[in-house]
Amino acid sequence: MEPLTNRSKKLVHKPMNLAERAYLPVIVHGMAITMGHFFRKKATIQYPEVKREFAPVYRGVHILKRDENGAERCTACGLCALSCPAEAITMTAAERKPGEELLYREEKYAAVYEINMLRCIFCGLCEEACPKEAIFLSDSIAIANYDRESLVYGKDRLVEPMDPKGHINTVEEAERQKWFKSR
Repeated sequence: MEPLTNRSKKLVHKPMNLAERAYLPVIVHGMAITMGHFFRKKATIQYPEVKREFAPVYRGVHILKRDENGAERCTACGLCALSCPAEAITMTAAERKPGEELLYREEKYAAVYEINMLRCIFCGLCEEACPKEAIFLSDSIAIANYDRESLVYGKDRLVEPMDPKGHINTVEEAERQKWFKSR
């Protein structure tokens, strides 16, 4: 039977010489590769002392933002929880009581807002779904821990902190927001 193409090659078995039978050329070639890696720049970084530069679109730990008056922006609409493919966000809505106008912008607010960081895939869909721009993914790294319960972040860890004078300690999100809006 003839081959379909003329690309077929005839395999020739030639006998190996003494060096090839002892695998010396292969061993020398492998040692040359190994020795070449000794003189290259190391790929690892010394993490706690040296921090790696991240891309401007890096998605890290979530932050619940406040408005310019210090009130929480989240209105517990639940769109972030619905858009989360990992179902990592849970919330409980509550009605604002008289006297809490400075704490919450709208009449409805999230009394309980939790993100399970073990389930979160840091996709950013919650950030895109929020109509009030209340949730953002910061550029800080998620903290590792040995305890599962401590990796369920509540409002105590998510809401943007305020200093004693009532000023918001804003996380550097302005540059990231500008970058996303310019796209």
